[in-house]
Amino acid sequence: MNQVKAIQMLNATSITEFNILGFPEAAEKRILLFVCFLTIYVITLSGNLLIITITKLDPTLQNPMYFFLGYLSMIDTCYISATVPQMLVILVSRQQSISFGCCFMQLYTVILVEGAECILLAIMAYDRYAAICFPLHYNITMHRGKCYKMLFGTMISSALHSALHTGLIYRLPFCDNLINHLFCDIPPLLKLSCIDPYLNEIVLFAVSGVFVGLGPLLFILITYVYIVISIFRITSVEGRKKMFSTCAAHLIIVNIFYGTGSFTYVRPKTSYSSERDKLVSVIYNVATLLLNPIVYSFRNNEMRRSLTKGCRKMGIT
Repeated sequence: MNQVKAIQMLNATSITEFNILGFPEAAEKRILLFVCFLTIYVITLSGNLLIITITKLDPTLQNPMYFFLGYLSMIDTCYISATVPQMLVILVSRQQSISFGCCFMQLYTVILVEGAECILLAIMAYDRYAAICFPLHYNITMHRGKCYKMLFGTMISSALHSALHTGLIYRLPFCDNLINHLFCDIPPLLKLSCIDPYLNEIVLFAVSGVFVGLGPLLFILITYVYIVISIFRITSVEGRKKMFSTCAAHLIIVNIFYGTGSFTYVRPKTSYSSERDKLVSVIYNVATLLLNPIVYSFRNNEMRRSLTKGCRKMGIT
């Protein structure tokens, strides 16, 4: 047994590429899956690019809420572009190999945008808290300089967080190069390790689970407690409905994003199920990103008005 392990450790040094398994159980439906993923990708990409354009060009949308919404759309664009094109290549050409370096670049990007999205969702909750609970001081509390500082802090902390996990996984010896997943991600790569990745699991739970995951989530929940209390103080029924609608939309995305994210990452290695994790990844990395433009923007009256005005200028309507 020790001899077999020693041979595996020697072979680990010769791995120069990984093979991503993808959807072998649905090979006969790969064209249908390709069309579905391509449609979702195009819609998500178009929706996010439209949001970025509108929030940058429309003078009526130059406030912190739309400032952060624009950058959330940028993050979502990077997020879905880091994963879905790889899935499409596997489906249409069955080209499953990815170089060692490209795999870790994809891993770094995925962890980076996931961390940034977690923190940015918390910042957006704080923005709503400042707007609803302290409307008279909102412009002072959320001035443009502070918004840029929070955005800069988000990107720096996310980059360090991603570098930590990517570096810890990079140091592992891999006994196999077959990734039974849809792209390079933490759980499937840990399963390929020749050694027990206990340090990775501890750091994953402590840093991602507590600081990047649980910390922002608790902040969001506490923030919304104060928001709800303030909403109940509003005498106008129409005003309450509008505020509750905004809160409900944000919380739906938070629940989906954090729920599937915690299921994917904050678990012991022994509880991983490759097929189940693929389904969760589709929800986490594809469906959630499709919902973001719809929930955050197209249900928003100001965004709809801005979109209609822009279409009229271009002669579309």
